[in-house]
Amino acid sequence: MSDRFDCGECKESLYGRKYIQVEDVSHCIPCYDRLYANTCQECKELIAHNARELFYEDRHYHEHCFRCDRCDRSLADEPFTSQEEALLCNDCYHNEFSSKCVACDKTVMPGSKKLEYGGSAWHEDCFVCHGCEKPIGGQSFIPDKDDYYCVPCYEGRFTPRCSLCKKVLATGGVSYKDETWHKECLVCNGCKSPLAGQPFTSQGDTPYCVKCFSSLYAQKCASCNSPITGFGEEVHFFQDRQWHQPCFKCSHCSVSLVGSGFFPDRDQILCGDCNNDQEDQ
Repeated sequence: MSDRFDCGECKESLYGRKYIQVEDVSHCIPCYDRLYANTCQECKELIAHNARELFYEDRHYHEHCFRCDRCDRSLADEPFTSQEEALLCNDCYHNEFSSKCVACDKTVMPGSKKLEYGGSAWHEDCFVCHGCEKPIGGQSFIPDKDDYYCVPCYEGRFTPRCSLCKKVLATGGVSYKDETWHKECLVCNGCKSPLAGQPFTSQGDTPYCVKCFSSLYAQKCASCNSPITGFGEEVHFFQDRQWHQPCFKCSHCSVSLVGSGFFPDRDQILCGDCNNDQEDQ
């Protein structure tokens, strides 16, 4: 009588049948699949012994179930990634989760050269100067609202230039007659001393310090014969003559004529009383 050759689980004879041996124990195919086959993560059915099985992070799949969660493309021989347990092919992952270039609206693929600024991303070749339209790359740039400029273009368009030397005013500067100057460029046309931080005036378009302007152009007070600069002082006029406010007084009694009537007498000016005394003589 021949020895028995039975399945180690169901005890049915294995003669003439396919079987699989596990640790010296033989199993018929149904018992083997029931005991050892994994369950497919996707369809929840057993993965039979003769099916191609794929697994990823302790999850098992039939080959035909291992597919992209978005486009249903087979991932059996494709690169893929996992996003919150969903399997995604590279194209779907990049389209959904990678940055998009704000210039061309195409995906900025991982590993490609890109520039990020203000929460937005660009392909390196798409981040161009709004002026010269050349790629800015790793150079410095200056934003202006929704536009971006390389430094030379921005300076050429927006940065003020000195009225004298025409060079860019990077910092500071002095404003005069709706124009801007470097502090070292705004000097007196007479003595060449810097005018920034001190009172000055001009003759035509030419700036002068108070001293030079007074000596060259200021009119003289009809009383003291000193220049009348007009800087921080009140001036009184009559016909072709001018007076400093303290000098505007009666030629006889020296009483101030500011706010009072007066009488001209040749080169003199008189208060009412002195004028009456003179008429009574």
